[in-house]
Amino acid sequence: MPADPLPRLPAALRDVPYEGARHPGAPPPPGRHPYDVTAGANCQLYAYAVLRHFGREVPPLRSAELWADTVATVRAEPPGPLDLVLFDAGEVPERPAGYGAHVGVHLGPDQVLHLCKEAGRPAVWTYADFARRARYARFLGAKRVLAAPVSR
Repeated sequence: MPADPLPRLPAALRDVPYEGARHPGAPPPPGRHPYDVTAGANCQLYAYAVLRHFGREVPPLRSAELWADTVATVRAEPPGPLDLVLFDAGEVPERPAGYGAHVGVHLGPDQVLHLCKEAGRPAVWTYADFARRARYARFLGAKRVLAAPVSR
């Protein structure tokens, strides 16, 4: 990660290992809370944990559900800080829009915080970094969370 892109992000969210099986709705490891990502997370679970840290609650939606959702989120154009951004390789016949999309958190101009298998740990990439990879070449769009703030 670049030098401290989010000074308020705790160490526990800076060193999360990528674990593809840990997605929204998946059972947590034994003895862990469903929102605990310290044992690993996929891109969505990680992005949702970051938003939760900043007081924004996201239902446990998978990527296609997130893209279609109009209750807890709305499409945001252009993306703003802490909006969820989705990337994919393009349309897949007979799959809904957003199916299998990669989810990150827009930090600001040309910066996306995300967790992927390639990086292994949280990383900040530019939109060009995503575009250079076939798997993330298409910027599907951004979603702004409308759900009630997290009570602490």
